[in-house]
Amino acid sequence: QVQLVESGGGLVQTGGSLRLSCAASGRTFSTYAMGWFRQAPGKEREFVAAISWNGSRTYYADFVRGRFTISRDNAKNTVLLQLDSLKPEDTAVYYCAAQGVPFGLGSVSDRSYRNWGQGTQVTVSS
Repeated sequence: QVQLVESGGGLVQTGGSLRLSCAASGRTFSTYAMGWFRQAPGKEREFVAAISWNGSRTYYADFVRGRFTISRDNAKNTVLLQLDSLKPEDTAVYYCAAQGVPFGLGSVSDRSYRNWGQGTQVTVSS
């Protein structure tokens, strides 16, 4: 099993930035693709970004449109999500997740992720 702990959420104004961090422990983090998802009140969980096991490929939801950047540091067992130009509609709980099979490229489907963190709240005020 892998344990994931997110941090870095908070309250920011429109146009502001946050950097979310996901620290992993347990099974070999560096061999698994990672993803970020979010869930706003009353809405279903949605894909935000993903990164392949070695960091060579990244994927983003259309609504990101160059505002967010996913990266990973396998030496530190950490995946990051840089959030820039934040909008009120970005308000949600953000979750990181690890894919269930090793050496994956990442996926937009939450069904392919086995392990999830507890989430970190991001609130963007207008």
